[in-house]
Amino acid sequence: MGKRKQFIGIVISDKMQKTVIVKTFHLAKHAKYGKIIKRHNKFKAHDEKGIAKMQDTVLIEETRPLSKDKRFRVVKVIKKAQSTVALKEDI
Repeated sequence: MGKRKQFIGIVISDKMQKTVIVKTFHLAKHAKYGKIIKRHNKFKAHDEKGIAKMQDTVLIEETRPLSKDKRFRVVKVIKKAQSTVALKEDI
């Protein structure tokens, strides 16, 4: 059996029920010029418990198709985003 793909990314949308959109980054070399370019992918990931919020860093893992576009699930939240409320209290 093959190993499932895993990516680390940032949650850019949590407006859907049980679904978040995660943006992952990777570096790629330009085919002709050889320059290293920063590239990104956006994946819809299943978040059953609703633990991931905007700007959180999460680990997602490949799974069977859950809907038309959803092929990943949130495994865990690696780093919580700083809340704007906490930042305002410091001022």
